[in-house]
Amino acid sequence: MTPPFHLAFPVTDLDATRRFYVEVLGADPGRATEAWQDFDLFGHQLSAHRVAQVPAAAASSQVDGVAVPIPHFGVILSWPVWEQLAMRLRDAGVPFLLAPGVRFAGQHGEQGTFFVQDPDGHALEFKAFRRRDEVFA
Repeated sequence: MTPPFHLAFPVTDLDATRRFYVEVLGADPGRATEAWQDFDLFGHQLSAHRVAQVPAAAASSQVDGVAVPIPHFGVILSWPVWEQLAMRLRDAGVPFLLAPGVRFAGQHGEQGTFFVQDPDGHALEFKAFRRRDEVFA
């Protein structure tokens, strides 16, 4: 079993962040105070910390001719869960920064990927690999 990952990130509105991560992405809420909120996002611990202002995104990087937002974070899911999440987000009317698509179709490293933004503009990438053993290949 892969150990869970922890990420703390800044947000300006904890209520909007809770709604997005819990109601839209399906995360389970964890411990919270007036200043921060933990989430279980597919087994990983995210900690949203309230700040006065979120730093602007740094840039984008070209990946296979597509501008990918930098920084970003996300989760690698199983293919069926990735498809379900993409459908859930479409049904909720969440705009995609990069729509769900498949890279390297039929090749080594075949993967599905899409990007969305949370209420504070953090870019999130959700991926799935046809063959889990090719994540780092």
